Amino acid sequence: MSNINTMEERPETELISIPATPRASTPEVLTPSGQRSPRPASKEAKSSTAWTPTSFISPRFLSPIGTPMKRVLVNMKGYLEEVGHLTKLNPQDAWLPITESRNGNAHYAAFHNLNAGVGFQALLLPVAFAFLGWSWGILSLTIAYCWQLYTLWILVQLHEAVPGKRYNRYVELAQAAFGERLGVWLALFPTVYLSAGTATTLILLGGETMKMFFQIVCGPLCSSNPLTTVEWYLVFTSLCIVLSQLPNLNSIAGLSLIGAITAVTYSTMVWVLSVSQPRPPNISYEPLSSASPAATVFSVMNALGIIAFAFRGHNLAMEIQATMPSTFKHPAHVPMWRGAKVAYLFIAMCLFPVAIGGFWAYGNLMPSGGMLRALFQFHSHDISRGLLAVTFLLVVFNCLSSFQIYSMPVFDSFEASYTSRTNRPCSIWVRSGFRVFYGFVSFFIGVALPFLSSLAGLLGGLTLPVTFAYPCFMWVLIKKPTKYSFNWYFNWILGWLGVAFSLAFSIGGLWSIVNSGLKLKFFKPS
Repeated sequence: MSNINTMEERPETELISIPATPRASTPEVLTPSGQRSPRPASKEAKSSTAWTPTSFISPRFLSPIGTPMKRVLVNMKGYLEEVGHLTKLNPQDAWLPITESRNGNAHYAAFHNLNAGVGFQALLLPVAFAFLGWSWGILSLTIAYCWQLYTLWILVQLHEAVPGKRYNRYVELAQAAFGERLGVWLALFPTVYLSAGTATTLILLGGETMKMFFQIVCGPLCSSNPLTTVEWYLVFTSLCIVLSQLPNLNSIAGLSLIGAITAVTYSTMVWVLSVSQPRPPNISYEPLSSASPAATVFSVMNALGIIAFAFRGHNLAMEIQATMPSTFKHPAHVPMWRGAKVAYLFIAMCLFPVAIGGFWAYGNLMPSGGMLRALFQFHSHDISRGLLAVTFLLVVFNCLSSFQIYSMPVFDSFEASYTSRTNRPCSIWVRSGFRVFYGFVSFFIGVALPFLSSLAGLLGGLTLPVTFAYPCFMWVLIKKPTKYSFNWYFNWILGWLGVAFSLAFSIGGLWSIVNSGLKLKFFKPS
């Protein structure tokens, strides 16, 4: 009895002899943006007093229960809380642009997804319809939209598929599904190619659009020595570099909002202006014919590649979700999916009217450069200069905003390499140097290979697995549904169809470029 009384008189803190699993702490070193940790200690302390599913397991509540049972339940409480807090970071993650700030929300998710998911590639959809016709064009666009929406849902769910672990980048999820080395080989090239290729294409399109905007506004008052197209590329690149100095993905949420608003606005303006004007004479809606059956097949494959390229942005889904806090009670996939649904509703409101309205307005007379080129070619004298100038200016703003979000994974890779070697965060000067270097490398690639803006079909084919194939394979390999069940068959079939379409669309895009003399241009540089 004396021993028992001695045990009961001890403080309750001494009774808990088995410590809970230690938390992964975030280093106290300030990041370049001045943010200390995505989970401040004050907030953590505050959340510890709030109600949780295990808050009833407390020494006071368990006082009637014997000491051994109390120890087991209290330690179980600590374990469950450790598993529930999914925002644990390793020190390096707190230094990198994507995971440096974790205060994102559903609004940020909507802005980022909309900015990444709609843009200049939507203006090429009527070009695809010119080869596919009404029925096959609408059917292909609808299937692609539903397919990519399903794979986006998969990525959102797989972000926290393992308790206590967050796959903050697309490549990390690929490594978890396919293995360390195979995952890098499969995912690194298409994601980097999509990010860097899109950024270079945006420089080309943005510079050419700035030139057209200047010509429309200036009109006959332009000087005799205007800037060349390459010089406009340099002006646009300089603006991109200035904006790229924002430190992390959350800090560009305002730019993503601007990019989303401008994309929705100019997409709507382009198809409304086109539909409101008289249609060109000799318009036809029959699919364009080719010299041979093989040429027809390749042209159709290239058109489907253009549709696939319109649904980009999945290479940023994991990164966008990584900017959100996640706990047992409030997992990050809830606000991410809420924001993604809103974003893709607006994406559908942009893509379908542009494709259908543009094809109705121009039919198979649609220029290979897309809606901007058609609007300028057929209605430059019918539409006021002010409306045309506003449309082109909105395109420039959207390109500036899209450049930032598509370049962020590349910035993250640069800084991850630096921090892993030096074991310290990038200084402001090192971070700025990386971004200046990347901007001018993209500029020089665009000048050396100015036809990159015409590779929509090839880009769509090469990067199609990122959107349509890999997520299905990842779901099977990580979630492990019952073998030979409907879910198992459905994802395997979708995945292999995505791989087959990727090969076919890539061949069709390459054939189209070779046989058309690289004519898929938005505007012909001078």
